[in-house]
Formats: sequence, C-alpha cells, structure tokens
Amino acid sequence: MRHISDRILGLAGLATAAVVVWQGEQIQESFIQDPLGPRAFPYVVAAVIVIASLAIILRPSSAPQWPRGKRLLAVAAAVIVLVAYAELLPRAGFVLSTALAAAFLSWQLGARPRSAVIAGVGISVGIYVLFQLVLGLSLARGPWGF
Repeated sequence: MRHISDRILGLAGLATAAVVVWQGEQIQESFIQDPLGPRAFPYVVAAVIVIASLAIILRPSSAPQWPRGKRLLAVAAAVIVLVAYAELLPRAGFVLSTALAAAFLSWQLGARPRSAVIAGVGISVGIYVLFQLVLGLSLARGPWGF
C-alpha cells in the first residue's frame, strides 16, 4: 500500500493553490496597467502548485523518508525563518529582510557563517538591483527607503 502522507501533502498543495488564487482575486487593478495585470503572477504560481500537487497525488512515493532529529529541526527552523521573513518584509524592507533570511538559509545549507552573510547580502542586493532598478518593479521599502 502506498503511503498516504504524499497524498495529504498533495491535497495541502491544492488547498494552498486555492488560497493563492483567492488572494490574487483580491488584488485591485488599475485602469492603467500592463496587459497581464498584477493578477497574472499569483495565477501562474497557483498553476505550478496545482501541477506539482497533482503529480504528488497521482504518483506518490512507495516509501517516503521523512526527516528525523536534526534534519527535522532544520526544516522547522527554515519554515520559521520564512514566516518571520514574510512578517518582517513590510517593516524592514526587502533588502534587510532578504539579506537576513538568505544568510540564515545559506548557513543552514552548509555555508560558513561569514560566507553565509556574504551570500545573504549578495543575494539581497542582486535581486534588488535586478527587480527594482533594472526591471522597475516595486519591492517592499524599509525605513531607509530600500
């Protein structure tokens, strides 16, 4: 018998996709905007989640291996950091929030602390330059204006 945990994860993914679509519907559209509009991104994200979730539901693993001990704690820490990132983003801005989250996640993936900080700052500044300055997309501004 195939394990039910994969199917539960797939159903959770479908529920997440439904929430993403629902939240996308809440986005106010302006009469002056690009042809796709601001709702396109959440819809694309939801479509990818649906495809991945259906793949998990229809072809579950015969013997999934769940993390244990330190690995499970690392996964929990990553989830906590990502939730904290979402909460910190509007207050501290994109650059600081992303630098902190990326540095922590880099460290969790095995980088030495100094290298993790350098990676976090590099990732944050690089994404900021690309999205804010090159593409002109708006990112969360912190108390310093960036």
